[in-house]
Amino acid sequence: MPKNINIGNKIIGDNQPCFIIAEAGSNHDGKYEQAIKLIDLAVEANADAVKFQIFTAGKIAAKTNHEIAKLNSTHGQDLYELYKKLEIPRQWIPKLKKYCDEKEIMFLATPFDYDAVDSLEEIDIAAYKIASFELVHLPLLRYVARTGKPIIFSTGMANMSEIETAIDTITQEGNKDIIVLHCGISYPMPFDEVNIKAMNSIKSAFDVNVGYSDHTSGIVVPTVAVSLGAKAIEKHYTINKCLSGPDHEFALGPDELIEMVKSIRIAESIMGDGIKKPTESEMIHRKRGRRSIFINKNLKKGHVLTLEDIEVLRPGVGIETKHLNLVIGRELKYDVNKYDPLTWELI
Repeated sequence: MPKNINIGNKIIGDNQPCFIIAEAGSNHDGKYEQAIKLIDLAVEANADAVKFQIFTAGKIAAKTNHEIAKLNSTHGQDLYELYKKLEIPRQWIPKLKKYCDEKEIMFLATPFDYDAVDSLEEIDIAAYKIASFELVHLPLLRYVARTGKPIIFSTGMANMSEIETAIDTITQEGNKDIIVLHCGISYPMPFDEVNIKAMNSIKSAFDVNVGYSDHTSGIVVPTVAVSLGAKAIEKHYTINKCLSGPDHEFALGPDELIEMVKSIRIAESIMGDGIKKPTESEMIHRKRGRRSIFINKNLKKGHVLTLEDIEVLRPGVGIETKHLNLVIGRELKYDVNKYDPLTWELI
């Protein structure tokens, strides 16, 4: 069984609430006030953490004319231009962290280069998130692992061998606080490609806490993931799905984020302890709806009961029907009336 992991004041692991990360990502669109609004929405939704992405365009993408890097879209002509538009100025980081502290929500971030890690270390970030695309960037994994902070990493596009290499790379630096998120990389991810069972295949193979980083539409998949054992959920959200940035369209709107957190908490509450027994709320229905033995006519003290003297009726306030053979031939100790429940005290 994977060990529990402490991230700030949260515990991630078995018998703990799911750790819900509201992924603001790059949906700030380069506007500080929009980033603040995203934090406010995460607080309103009762998420455990809000996460941003910290990168510098020149350290994440090359200025190249290679065909695969071209976008030719409203988001930019190429990858470099896209990331340049969405950079978070480093001076935002301590201010965003301070605002999160004031709002009592955890600030998390995904670093994409060493300088980003250094900036996040300056604010003593509680944990690091590694994006799916960076899973095979082993030097970055080593650099993050050496901070000693817990690491959450996504596994979109990865196979089991690549996940194993990432885990080994981190643990070789003495860091064993790892949470692995099953993930699919498509925006949105088709439902028939989610393969949620792979989440627990990862858990079984590597004995780690697992979760799901979701890019599907809506809130069904993260809720199902929690019911199947996800200890952490990450989901993109936005202040407005109609904004022009690359991640807004597939992200949750404000009301959907609230609904997702509620749905996850309901999914957790229904799991129970696995012991099949009547619940407290069922007891009135157990009495009211189950049958028991009733007298079907007025009878005098001393009468010997026959099958013709009784009926099996609701509610279940008399002798249980499983004891029917035990009451036949028994003598009444008192007078009884029609529709009196038959009790052991009467015979």
